[in-house]
Amino acid sequence: MCLAVPGRVLDIGEKDGTRMATVDFGGVHKEVCLEYLPDLQVGEYAIVHVGFALQRLDEESARQTLALFEELGMLQEEFGDPWEQAAAQAGADSPWPFADAPCADAPFAGEATAPQHAQDQHAQEEGRP
Repeated sequence: MCLAVPGRVLDIGEKDGTRMATVDFGGVHKEVCLEYLPDLQVGEYAIVHVGFALQRLDEESARQTLALFEELGMLQEEFGDPWEQAAAQAGADSPWPFADAPCADAPFAGEATAPQHAQDQHAQEEGRP
């Protein structure tokens, strides 16, 4: 689902000739285009949809909306890790990384190793014992 979410402007700058801001969505920070609200200032709130600030919003309305989205789990759905979400939808019991993943015992974080049978097959293809 793609929501229009209220966020608070933390800082404003320019990127490739476009006015951009870092916006806080209840603890999640995203880069947002300010072209539709060129006079939006640091500290103000705006409704943001697909990376564009669309409408200015008062602080109380923003906080109420963020609290409601949080209560309903919609912020996690909107801003959460897509890999964790896919795993949860697939019925995985444990969070990422999975305990039975081929790289679970790798010596360094993120260093994947192929299962032994794949290593053996690769060695045979190269003519190694």
